[in-house]
Amino acid sequence: QVQLVESGGGSVESGGSLRLSCAASGYFYSYSSYCLGWFRQAPGKEREGVAGIARDGVTSYADSVKGRFTISRDNAKSTLYLQMNSLQPADTAMYYCAAQYCSGATVSPWSLLQRASFRRWGQGTQVTVAS
Repeated sequence: QVQLVESGGGSVESGGSLRLSCAASGYFYSYSSYCLGWFRQAPGKEREGVAGIARDGVTSYADSVKGRFTISRDNAKSTLYLQMNSLQPADTAMYYCAAQYCSGATVSPWSLLQRASFRRWGQGTQVTVAS
């Protein structure tokens, strides 16, 4: 089974930047065959998709983060990243990475932002943006 560990969260001022990382470990066939995603959950709200990346590098973003966040992956390091710029207080949440083996599957950009598309989840890293 693949285990996911997020890091890079913290507290920043509005307008600041953070880079989240999600390292995969454990037994998995091929990291490059996984679809990967970042989700976030603020207190009292549902967990929502922030960004996703398919095995072929196709990306998808929530409207609220387009132009500010960038998702990327390093298959050689089995690591997923989320570069977050121009952070706003509304971005304050626990951020989770997720993975799902999707080799051979047709993946739509919409599906990369859906919780139901992913079975493996990390424990989360807190991001707090002060106004």
